[in-house]
Amino acid sequence: MIRSHSSLLLFVSAALVMLAIPGPAVLYVTSRSIGLGRSTGLVSALGIGVGTLVHVAAAAVGLSALLMPSAAAFSAVKYLGAAYLIYLGVQKLRREESLDLSQEAPRVKLSGVFGQGIIFNILNPKTALFFFAFLPQFVDASRGNVALQFFFWERSLRSWASLVRVVGRCSREPSRAI
Repeated sequence: MIRSHSSLLLFVSAALVMLAIPGPAVLYVTSRSIGLGRSTGLVSALGIGVGTLVHVAAAAVGLSALLMPSAAAFSAVKYLGAAYLIYLGVQKLRREESLDLSQEAPRVKLSGVFGQGIIFNILNPKTALFFFAFLPQFVDASRGNVALQFFFWERSLRSWASLVRVVGRCSREPSRAI
């Protein structure tokens, strides 16, 4: 699956840079966690994860080959993502909620939150760019099943993401055991 050690090093380096720069998904999960509670944030993150799998599947079947050369198609994905963010913001503003954090978080349907997380990440331009432009460079059709290679690289990215989270948490809370 891995072409060479240098390609693995390049992938890991790029993945770490991508993970170190918070994108829309991090801000989305953080705002959901703060506004609606920890369980809502967790379910949002799970939805984001499923949205990521949609990107991997799309890249594996060659959607990246169709979207990336077309500036209009890629722009459409970006604008749909922006429109969805605006929609979520307007929905939030329309609700009469207090900004008092001492109040109990409002009840929401977690299935709806999960679905919103999926849609959010499908329309996330940072994720789309990574899976449509960067990840295909590490896939080599002569090395076997292309879809399996995409899933291998995606799993590798998730492993690095987990490691970054653990290191980040330990650095903030050194007295806490893993």
